Amino acid sequence: MAGSPLAIVADGVILNVRLTPRGGRDAIDGVDADDAGRSLLRARVSAAPSDGAANDALLRLLADGLELPRRSLTLASGAGARVKRIHVAGDPAALARHIETRLAPRPRPGQGSGQSR
Repeated sequence: MAGSPLAIVADGVILNVRLTPRGGRDAIDGVDADDAGRSLLRARVSAAPSDGAANDALLRLLADGLELPRRSLTLASGAGARVKRIHVAGDPAALARHIETRLAPRPRPGQGSGQSR
């Protein structure tokens, strides 16, 4: 299991993301580790990686999926790369809690809590 894709900074958090452009749909696919062991949030967008369209789609997807204001997200690095660092402005501790809650795995429909009766 991967750790957290978040890093706390003075004015917010950095979210490490691996983006798949032209992914067929816009979706956050969960947290995984790369070959170097870094935890990354996996995301895909249907937009092509041209003229910043995929990066813009990623910022909109993250804002919607993490229930954050779009204006608080900026691309800190990785404009032309698959691995990106997204800066989320705000109170670092509150943002970390909020984002970790939104990224926590949820049971799939039809699956119980795993407890026997």
